[in-house]
Amino acid sequence: MSTPPPRPSVLFVCVHNAGRSQMGAAFLTHLAGDRVEVRSAGSAPADAVNPAVVEAMKEVGIDISAETPKVLTTEAVQSSDVVITMGCGDACPVFPGKRYLDWQLDDPAGQGVEAVRPIRDAVEQRVRGLLGELGIPASA
Repeated sequence: MSTPPPRPSVLFVCVHNAGRSQMGAAFLTHLAGDRVEVRSAGSAPADAVNPAVVEAMKEVGIDISAETPKVLTTEAVQSSDVVITMGCGDACPVFPGKRYLDWQLDDPAGQGVEAVRPIRDAVEQRVRGLLGELGIPASA
């Protein structure tokens, strides 16, 4: 019997872990199910996920209302195969041998749901592209 290939692990990082990285993690979890290990974190986490981000995700059938911003740890980076940074600049630790992607996306902080929608849609498209690169078909 062959052993299944190890699940790739992906870490989404932004400054507050309240918007972009939460959307990235939610879309990847939604589209890949348990075929990818998903984490998100922030270099300076906010107290709560941005309510406009929660609302925008709810519009596409993904509930992230129970998520909480998490602090970025060295261990999270070291145990991830792919690290996706979203505007955290030099605050994101870099380790050799990791694959880093920097997604330039507007920060939804302080924005209403109308402004968050195009950011949400851009995050979804990039997550779908990442799944293609990882060779994992999207389940939705």
